[in-house]
Amino acid sequence: MNLDGSDQVAVTKEGEGFTYCVALSPDATRLAFHATGPAGYRVFTTKLDGSDRKLVAGASGHLYFGPAWSHDGEWLLYVDCHTVGGPGHDWADLCIGRPDGSEHRVVTRGRRHWFGTSYGGPTTRGSGSNIPRWAPRRMVCTYTRALPDSRTAWQYAPDRPDTDHFNRDYMPEQARGGTEICLLGPLTGQIDRLTHSDPPVWDFRTAWSPDGARIAFCRSPVGCASELWVMDANGGNSRFLTRGVDDLGADHPAWL
Repeated sequence: MNLDGSDQVAVTKEGEGFTYCVALSPDATRLAFHATGPAGYRVFTTKLDGSDRKLVAGASGHLYFGPAWSHDGEWLLYVDCHTVGGPGHDWADLCIGRPDGSEHRVVTRGRRHWFGTSYGGPTTRGSGSNIPRWAPRRMVCTYTRALPDSRTAWQYAPDRPDTDHFNRDYMPEQARGGTEICLLGPLTGQIDRLTHSDPPVWDFRTAWSPDGARIAFCRSPVGCASELWVMDANGGNSRFLTRGVDDLGADHPAWL
């Protein structure tokens, strides 16, 4: 639509499922989004008027989520969460695909990207989808890689109805490991670690500064409120910023 709300054009149609996470291509000619429905979560691109739709990624047993355009518009980056055996959607792999649907590549293996974040304690709990982010003007992205055999303090409870899209029990005594933020070259497979803590913590939710020089991210030790941190793009000069109002937690950073 125009900025005044006029000339609205429906890009998706009734009955196609719930569509969201819309991203505009760098040349402003196409939209990417994912859609839920009987066939699962699938990634599509389309022209701005809804025509020329292309299926980029879709397969039974897979939840493809959160498409993001590379700076040159040649690739889409998205998450691949296996729905069988993981109802809590905790872990995923990262994939790239061509916007016209001609190519789909699985970039990471072992489902070590922390996708369905669950953190904090009973009074500071939080969650949300953790999506990788392309660096501005570079063919690298952030990757929230779990240490081997990591387990969060909040465990999904498949034996009861999901009433709040969280549906987890707090079991900090069973928590182990954590995550580290890495830089991943999707075309080369190179991985460079940016954050590391001893003892381990849970790092997640990256946001690049517009010039690509810095990365904001969240950090949560087991049972603690989420903290906002910032670091240089190479992982140096990391520093704590805030735990939010009354130390209740800070999440979803965005640069102005």
